[in-house]
Amino acid sequence: MTAASGTLSPTVPAHRHPRFRRARVDALVRSAAGSALWLSLLLVTYWWVADRGIQDLGGWASGLTSTGRLTGLVAADLLLVQVLLMARLPLLERAFGQDRLARQHRIVGFTSFNLMLAHIVLITWGYAGGGLGATPSTLWNLTTTYPGMLLAAAGTVCLVLVVVTSVKVARSRLRYESWHLLHLYAYLGVGLALPHQLWTGQQFLTSRSATVFWWTAWGATAAAVLLWRVLLPLWRSARHLLRVTSVVHEAPGIVSVYVTGRGLHRLPVEAGQFLTWRFLGRHGWTRANPYSLSAAPDGRSLRITVKEAGDGSSDLAYLRPGTRVLVEGPYGRLSPRARQRHRVALIGSGVGVTPLRALAEGLEYAPGDAVLVQRFRDHPLFEHELTALEHERGLQTLYLPGPRRARDSWLGSGVGTADDLTALTWWIPDIAERDVYVCGPAEWTESVRRTCEAAGLPPEHFHVETFRW
Repeated sequence: MTAASGTLSPTVPAHRHPRFRRARVDALVRSAAGSALWLSLLLVTYWWVADRGIQDLGGWASGLTSTGRLTGLVAADLLLVQVLLMARLPLLERAFGQDRLARQHRIVGFTSFNLMLAHIVLITWGYAGGGLGATPSTLWNLTTTYPGMLLAAAGTVCLVLVVVTSVKVARSRLRYESWHLLHLYAYLGVGLALPHQLWTGQQFLTSRSATVFWWTAWGATAAAVLLWRVLLPLWRSARHLLRVTSVVHEAPGIVSVYVTGRGLHRLPVEAGQFLTWRFLGRHGWTRANPYSLSAAPDGRSLRITVKEAGDGSSDLAYLRPGTRVLVEGPYGRLSPRARQRHRVALIGSGVGVTPLRALAEGLEYAPGDAVLVQRFRDHPLFEHELTALEHERGLQTLYLPGPRRARDSWLGSGVGTADDLTALTWWIPDIAERDVYVCGPAEWTESVRRTCEAAGLPPEHFHVETFRW
């Protein structure tokens, strides 16, 4: 592996370094995105008020209908936000990162779904004159006679399917590929709901500005998904013509796949990021899997390192040289872009060390300014490569062997009896003054987060990527 040759001069203030200035831009994008969300919610609420929404609350039946309209408006707005959060918009990807976007997507999605259910119940109850007994027949009448309502009902079923399979208990019983395929029904659900909202929704039609807003919002959301989720990945895959060059066994059940292509120096990928991969010519190639780079991109080749997990990853050991590859991405903020300080700490568990290995090679740092901590059960990964980085770059490495010694601890059983905070501050006394990059299982990374915060690390300097979906 070729180590990055640049080092970050300690004489240059962090806030003036070009890489660190990106953090300020990203902060502005996050503020603007949050403001846009609240502005859109205020706008749809204003239209509800302007359409006698508050006055209608005076009667029982009219109050139910009015409240149902408000919940429907907010649900529709959040539904579009939910889609945009996962539309892979580069501006949002760079500013938030996939982990943070996924969390927000989940919160917004469940909120939108609950409001949608409230909308259905309240509207139907209100149209039934406030009589609970007449509600079922009213729902049937609305569904079968109002324009677009049958499509909306089908869309609701699709969204229910997505939400049910997104609950933690259900997700744990599904393979990633199955969950991902079911999750695509969200797009179908959103599309089927559109005719009902735009044809019969009162607040969509009574104001020209409201009509323009909703048509523009729906059109922009559809265009974003088409451009960034479909067209751009196809264009990049066709442009770079990626192919497998070799497969190397790193440890029992773990392989590295090397990929080369045309003009890879034009692929805007950084160390620590991940792409979603499809290896053609094998069973299940249509299902994409997210894998992080395990080596810093050098403009000539890419490398991923994957642990066999039974979700299609086990087939990677049998890939043949020349196999065509389709990719989406790059994604993720576990990259130099998130960095704001001169010194860094990289903490990974198991195969989670792969993006950190790439960062150890790709980041700029002076000797002694970067430390990599690797927890492993049986065999450390990239031991020889990390040793080379120690000699060439001044990387400091620390190995934590053994299984986790306790459920609430992120340490391995082979490191002694000191508590997590004492051990961390002994190994890295200045941990609170570093940028900390962490990758591993969700529960484990949360344990690392708690320890780092207890050591005084500000939350904005903790950068994480977890193994969850």
